[in-house]
Amino acid sequence: MSRKPKKGYFVRGEFVAEGSELDLELKAQLKGTDEASKTDLKRESTELQKLGEALLTLRADLMQGLSLPERLGDAVAEARRITNFEGKRRQMQYIGKLMRLLDEETRQSVRDALEMQQKGSASDALALHQAEQWRDKLIADDEALAQWQRAYPGTDTQQLRALVRQARKDVQPDAQSVSRGLAPRQGRAYREIFQLVKEQLDHEGPPSQLSKLT
Repeated sequence: MSRKPKKGYFVRGEFVAEGSELDLELKAQLKGTDEASKTDLKRESTELQKLGEALLTLRADLMQGLSLPERLGDAVAEARRITNFEGKRRQMQYIGKLMRLLDEETRQSVRDALEMQQKGSASDALALHQAEQWRDKLIADDEALAQWQRAYPGTDTQQLRALVRQARKDVQPDAQSVSRGLAPRQGRAYREIFQLVKEQLDHEGPPSQLSKLT
């Protein structure tokens, strides 16, 4: 004899039984307001699902600064370990469900932490770009070397000049390389100039003179 099916409905492909914890939560959200709708709930559910997925990319130090429920923290850690596609999909659905149980203040703290991480990544990328830009200018232009020295008088001028001279020698292609269509090789001096410049920029910040070189 077949068992009588449970009463309920589906939310994002997940069956919600009438009278269950999730059913009571969804009904509480809808109660007393004409503005809430299935579209609103779906939009919020999708946003929270994506927020939960983004949690997996958050650095450990930022993660520790969040006051997340232990169940959610454990679920995120488990999702990071799962490699099976279907297993990970189910785990992410579970994380999305836990995200819906968070209060708005905690959700916002997650958004803030993700934004902080994103800004840090953008800042790191900019610092690398500036160091690369200065390295190339120093090798290509004597005036760039003079401007760098004015901006950073504490730099070991003799060392920097020697590195620039060597880097310029290294990029000069020989006849064999030209005939074979090879790009000029970048030697040790090329890398050391980048390291010297980056350390100086990290310590004191980029000078305004850089804009005059571009």
